[in-house]
Amino acid sequence: MEEIDRQIIALLARDGRMSFTDLAKETGLSVSAVHQRVRRLQKRGVVKGFTAQLDAEQIGLPLTAFVSIKPIDPAAPDDAPERLAHLAAIEACHSVAGDESYILKVRVATPNDLEDLLQRIRAAANVSTRTTVVLSTPWEDRPPPL
Repeated sequence: MEEIDRQIIALLARDGRMSFTDLAKETGLSVSAVHQRVRRLQKRGVVKGFTAQLDAEQIGLPLTAFVSIKPIDPAAPDDAPERLAHLAAIEACHSVAGDESYILKVRVATPNDLEDLLQRIRAAANVSTRTTVVLSTPWEDRPPPL
């Protein structure tokens, strides 16, 4: 990847709403050149999209937890992500090495909602769970070191 493309994605990672004009000023390119490069990065799948970062507490989801799941029957198909995709409270699903198969990042409003979600996860995917509740988040969603 060219250095100028790395610079563009670093700028976009910090501010996905940065205008093409501002990107051009920061990179020393013309607006049309920046636009072409961003479009090319999108077509290549380097830039997957632009999203809003929400304050979970302000939208009523103050409780974050990480839920490790492991199949009850190790011979069962490895289809937990598909079985859990309908649960909107699951923000992320990571396949991991170790005792567990996946780690889920979940956000809910209350401890009772977390308890309900855990029951739904167990039933939908036929898994056992181990849960870690987040007390605070000093930082997250940092841009990658480019």
